[in-house]
Amino acid sequence: MLRFILSLFHTRLYHLYRWFASGALIALGIAVAMVTNMSAADEARDKAMKSNGSAHTSDLPVLGHLPPLVGASAWLNSTPIDSAQLSGKVVLIDFWTYSCINCIRTLPHVRAWAEKYRAQGLVVIGVHTPEFDFEKDTSNIKKAIARFKIDYPIAVDSEHHIWNAFRNNAWPVFYFADAQGRIRARLAGEGNYDKAETIIQSLLAEAGQSGAGAALTTPKASAEQAAPDIAHLRSGETYVGYQQASNFSSNSGLKRDTAHDYLMIAPRLNEWSLAGNWTVGAERANLNRADGSIVYRFNARDLHLVLGPRADGMPVRFQVRIDGHAPGADHGSDTDAEGNGTVTEARLYQLVRQSGKVKECSFEIRFLDAGVGAFAFTFG
Repeated sequence: MLRFILSLFHTRLYHLYRWFASGALIALGIAVAMVTNMSAADEARDKAMKSNGSAHTSDLPVLGHLPPLVGASAWLNSTPIDSAQLSGKVVLIDFWTYSCINCIRTLPHVRAWAEKYRAQGLVVIGVHTPEFDFEKDTSNIKKAIARFKIDYPIAVDSEHHIWNAFRNNAWPVFYFADAQGRIRARLAGEGNYDKAETIIQSLLAEAGQSGAGAALTTPKASAEQAAPDIAHLRSGETYVGYQQASNFSSNSGLKRDTAHDYLMIAPRLNEWSLAGNWTVGAERANLNRADGSIVYRFNARDLHLVLGPRADGMPVRFQVRIDGHAPGADHGSDTDAEGNGTVTEARLYQLVRQSGKVKECSFEIRFLDAGVGAFAFTFG
């Protein structure tokens, strides 16, 4: 049941259930892995600060020291950042990947914190650690940064070096470090934004920034960055590639790494089906001939699908139908009222946003051109 709840409400955190189920043990493991004990120098510095009355002392625990940010294949929006440059700064490390809907929905808050507290000494660093192979492409990451209007530093962690140094295990995850380079909090998943900002304010106050306790931010967000409609969310992340595929409805089953003519079967709630000639690989299903379709029966306000264009980069046209009809007012930000859209780059596409009462629907996307790659459904 715990795994089901997590997959429903924080879908990208597909293996985070172990972290919740044994929170105390993981917290201890993180602390041990990052060297939990405060050094003598840290203790002396704390005592000096308290005796001088120079700063507020946060009651946040010490979880260890911030690992060096080494091993990135590139840095975007910044030259490489090392530990010396972070000395005296409060640091927020955000582990994300650009096609992850849970990560995307945190971005308005992260951007707002970076802007609001930059002058007070907060350094926000996004660590982009990919899930899919196409997310390793730096040019794709640059497009995402432009699309999401991110101006803070991004470490391109395509080989998971920084991820491993932090013993991280999910997207998105925030790590908060104080001005002495000690990790003081870790928050995983969406939500808890007020708590996150309060942690930032507390650590800035501890660092001597007396004006840090301002009102909390309420950033505006639209399209796929808008908060999910949790009250009506009945569908969870579903992968198309056979490595993690689930709930596939077919008489033939998924044929691994081979071209196959699939016949559509009307799926039940949270099932999906293919029509046309597809090759299903570990991460993605590739459409071999034009006029292939994917159907999914879902219950959520929003439906997203991670898609990629043809191998040669040429765009792929598609049409969306909801219960057999053009979506009209229920179209997503990447489709029009007639359901028309185009896959131009590898990313998440918002295909449905129900504008009225959220109800169970049958979604179909038909591709007018061959060569598209389909990776994963997510909902909101």
